Amino acid sequence: MCTSIAWNNGGFFFGRNLDLEVDFGQRVVITPRRQRQVFRKEDAMELHYAMIGMATVMEGCALYADAMNEKGLCVAGLNFPENAYYPAEWDGREHCISPFELPWWVLGQCATVQEARTLLERTKIVGIPFSGDVPISPLHWHIADGQTSIVLECMREGMRIHVNPVGVLTNNPPFEFHLNNLRQYMNLTPLCPENRFSDKLELSPFGRGMGAIGLPGDASPASRFVRAAFLTHNAICDAQDSVGQFFHLLDSVAMTRGSVIAPGDKWEQTLYSCCMDVDEGVYYYKTYTNNQLTAVHLRNANLDGEALLEFPLEMKQHILHVN
Repeated sequence: MCTSIAWNNGGFFFGRNLDLEVDFGQRVVITPRRQRQVFRKEDAMELHYAMIGMATVMEGCALYADAMNEKGLCVAGLNFPENAYYPAEWDGREHCISPFELPWWVLGQCATVQEARTLLERTKIVGIPFSGDVPISPLHWHIADGQTSIVLECMREGMRIHVNPVGVLTNNPPFEFHLNNLRQYMNLTPLCPENRFSDKLELSPFGRGMGAIGLPGDASPASRFVRAAFLTHNAICDAQDSVGQFFHLLDSVAMTRGSVIAPGDKWEQTLYSCCMDVDEGVYYYKTYTNNQLTAVHLRNANLDGEALLEFPLEMKQHILHVN
């Protein structure tokens, strides 16, 4: 399970929690413009936009869980089991890619959400695994730039592209449910609530924060969507504090080890949280075992190179000792 957020606060910030019960060898990876991108059915990209994100590297390929490109377009893939459906056949009339290729396909050649949407409307996503040892991941995708946010979902009914005015995505059910579900929480407010119980009773709050009574606190996708949406749309901070505030938003929907037990007695936990400062081209992250923020700068790399640049995660807790 995962949560992604697209947030404008003077600048544009995009990021996510990746909640999973197993490590997948993730690391921050920069794909420079001349690193050859090979597709199963499409012609290879010899030249493309540079990108940075969290990925597993296999056979020289960066399998991105989330990434941004040098133009400011961002993509994150989130778990979408039981609903995600990719047909096995392709009629040859459209572009054809596999789910694991989608970040390269979109970020390699699109600078905006509108360009991505135009490309995706003539693209077929089919069920081709990376290899026999790496099965297809059931995903839906959050795609955003500084102006627009969309959700891409492939189900048995076909591929759907939804405008995402909330800027938040979690997991099941499909995105339309989450939008409708927000209507159940229209009464929530960060303000001190007024007495609407009865004009015959003199009632007043006995503590701060009572305007948000009813804000769900469990780890289910629907609850995380509501909580992330409420906090994101009411968050206040100065522009210089945006990165820190973004991680506070992600912390509000993070999974504590042991609070959610997956089948096989494995616990889900937030393996990492990331914040992409799109305007500055910086990928910030922290891990479950290291709360210190680590920054990887896209623009400090040789973006005209041909080889992937890999940055292993800082997993050991860093502590500043002052005496």
